[in-house]
Amino acid sequence: MSHLRSILAVVLLAAFVVPPGPAAAAAVTPGPVCDHQPVANTTAPAGAVTVDAAVPGDLYRKSQDSPPGTTFWLPAGTHTLATDPFGQVIPKDGDVYLGAPGAILDGQGINRAAFTQQAKDVVIRGLTIQNFVAPQDQGVVNHDSGEHWIIENTTVQNNKGAGIMAGARQELRHSCLRNNGQYGMNAYRSDSTITALVVEGNEISGNNTDDWETRNPGCGCSGGIKFWVVDKADVRGNWIHHNHGAGLWADTDNNDFLIEHNLIEDNDAEALFYEISYNLVFRDNVLRRNSLVAGKRRADRGDNFPVASVYLSESGGEPRVPARTHLIDIYDNTFEDNWSGITAWENADRFCNSPANTSINTCTKLVADRTQCAAPGIDSSPLFDDCRWKTQLVEVHDNTFRFDPAAAGCTNGVCGKMALLSNYGTYPSWSPYKATLVQDAITHDQGNYWFSNSYYGPWKFVAGDTSRILTAEQWQSTPWDQDNCASFDDVMPHC
Repeated sequence: MSHLRSILAVVLLAAFVVPPGPAAAAAVTPGPVCDHQPVANTTAPAGAVTVDAAVPGDLYRKSQDSPPGTTFWLPAGTHTLATDPFGQVIPKDGDVYLGAPGAILDGQGINRAAFTQQAKDVVIRGLTIQNFVAPQDQGVVNHDSGEHWIIENTTVQNNKGAGIMAGARQELRHSCLRNNGQYGMNAYRSDSTITALVVEGNEISGNNTDDWETRNPGCGCSGGIKFWVVDKADVRGNWIHHNHGAGLWADTDNNDFLIEHNLIEDNDAEALFYEISYNLVFRDNVLRRNSLVAGKRRADRGDNFPVASVYLSESGGEPRVPARTHLIDIYDNTFEDNWSGITAWENADRFCNSPANTSINTCTKLVADRTQCAAPGIDSSPLFDDCRWKTQLVEVHDNTFRFDPAAAGCTNGVCGKMALLSNYGTYPSWSPYKATLVQDAITHDQGNYWFSNSYYGPWKFVAGDTSRILTAEQWQSTPWDQDNCASFDDVMPHC
């Protein structure tokens, strides 16, 4: 059985894997960006409007008085806006804002946002943007999620809320997003129209300084970057580290993500949390020392859930949702001394229209009207299948997993796990997914396979539910049949 599965996996990969392409071939190497911006824009380009740092609000007024497509040059110095919460810059289509080395736009702890409203094709390069006080879930740069903003060589730091909001086709490159109160970037629009994001070559660190998950438990409102209902995102070559929460968190009907060539380390929670979302390629990343804080916190309260560095929660491949792959394909990554490895989980009680679904008023991408997901219709095809966000078609292969309990700060055996599991379905009363139905499906019937991985250290494996802890030999044997052709501490596999 395991041999046939590995053959099937190879066939599927050959048919659907994301091709390398020009972007992947020219991969960006992750590394320091904060305090390492290039020296550029030292003088005003021909035809640019020069902004006077000595005149408060000069940037706002000159933006208002100039036609669309104007280039503004900010010389070195601290530039400020009006001294009221709604002092802001309102770009026009095609406006370009260039900062000379040392050019700072400072919110003075007064202004809520720096660049607002919905102009298209705005460019921001070379600025430092700091000390703005955006409210919860709102952002400082591109506050209203305008389309196709290009933000490059820019530092966005020490703000409340999100440093940046995202709009459709936004490009964030070689920028520093650090020490913002909630997110480095919040990729959210209320109309769910964000598509084709590029996040490349940035340093994203120290965000969620206001510790929102403690202030508002269960809010799901923190991290380096949070993605909501984004269709297609390329996240490559970033250094994502020391965020007070997840490094990357994709939550609710995201689809078609390519996450590659990133260094993701020392985040308090997951390196990647992929939640009720679809179709992902996660490859050629290095993950180190993630989830140590979250894992220890959970273990200290006696919770044995396998906190992971990559957490797939009700997320899977779905051929009916158009994307560059029909899998969740995790391969050629290196994992070192994270609290645990990969957890693929499906909450049996969380489905469209269930009171247990914390993403209120949302449904799967396969059901247009969420009210259909109710008794008695949900008991029959197609709703029986389509009302669930399924953890399915997950392929985990050709990765290296290294784990030293001492290095991870965990010596009592509660960490160092790989997991494929669900809970016993109980809720609501009309749920058709009760008892072990989802547990059986996720472990045996939904195309979730580990194979050809290399393990170093005392790894344990969890299958079905949290109480079932397996050895490597049990994990590879019937009825689980996982990790065919895997090696353990350099003992070569028989396959």
